Amino acid sequence: MINVTKCDLPDLDRLMHYLQRIWASSWVTNDGEHLKLLEKELSDHLGVPEVVVVSSGTMALQLAIRALGLSGSVITTPFTFATTTNLLAWEGLKPVFADIEHDGYCIDPADVERKITEDTSAILAVHVYGDPCDVEALAVVAKKHGLRLIYDAAHAFDVEYDGRSLLDYGDASAMSFHATKVFNTMEGGAVVAGGRAVSQAVKDMRNHGIISEERVVAPGINAKMSEVLAAVGLCNLEDIDEKIASRRKIYEAYKEQLADVPGISFQKLRASKYNYAYMPILFDRRERRDATHDVLVAQGIKPRKYFYPLTVDFDYLKVDDPAGFYGIPVAVDIAERILCLPLFPTLQQEDFERIIRIVRSIDV
Repeated sequence: MINVTKCDLPDLDRLMHYLQRIWASSWVTNDGEHLKLLEKELSDHLGVPEVVVVSSGTMALQLAIRALGLSGSVITTPFTFATTTNLLAWEGLKPVFADIEHDGYCIDPADVERKITEDTSAILAVHVYGDPCDVEALAVVAKKHGLRLIYDAAHAFDVEYDGRSLLDYGDASAMSFHATKVFNTMEGGAVVAGGRAVSQAVKDMRNHGIISEERVVAPGINAKMSEVLAAVGLCNLEDIDEKIASRRKIYEAYKEQLADVPGISFQKLRASKYNYAYMPILFDRRERRDATHDVLVAQGIKPRKYFYPLTVDFDYLKVDDPAGFYGIPVAVDIAERILCLPLFPTLQQEDFERIIRIVRSIDV
């Protein structure tokens, strides 16, 4: 099966160099040298002042929410992975759903502003497929209404907007280093915050609030990354530029060879530097999307209806909305027509060309 994505594993000889150091020291967790080195290398590579590495993208987002002291309701998008919405509910916050943009699929700043109430404390936006939200418009809305602005940047590793790291925007950005991401540590994540106090709060909380053997400063949790996973990250960071270049080649081949197919369109990108994390294509009809999905699966190729269903449609999150406050027609429409095709650096040319032929052949 050719899956929609595939984990980039580091060269074993390269990894062994780090593992030998870890084995020699017997220091396998708790803010070890490899974690510290990974944070420094990531900060340098991404061009941001500080990166706080944690055990998962989920923990990154959860700790960012905690560090910013959110309460009441948070305006977010339903066109996202389950974690974005789940964490709000997990933290006792009320998710309020805003619609998305037609072309880029990120949250619509105009609808965000329409959904603000006295109970709103923050905006939680998602850089969908790694492409930037309208960060300038969202910043204006957040400042006007005195709201915190958090970005779920799970897909947005090494992405820039207007020549500046996308992680520089908002009060905090949460990254995922999960096995399926452009840059991975197998499991992991990180927070990049707009202020030193928020970064320090995340750093304190990831280790139970402990800052010394005799001092605990806050209620925290175990969100530390192990030395082994940090070593995986150090290895993968060494050739990340080459891997993104490989992704770009495949992404552009898809676009070039599907551009003339009636009824297929592509995400409109804002990024000045993109990472080619996913290959979403939008069909003119749900029936054609579903038929293409089923034919590909039957031939050993696994695309993904990403994101379908919307998080607002999860049984445990269904909202009684008789007044239509959560009207999200664009999100509903896009979710029913979107399909992400396989894209990863080692995807062979013969395979993505076969995928292209299949997609071109479907006429429902």
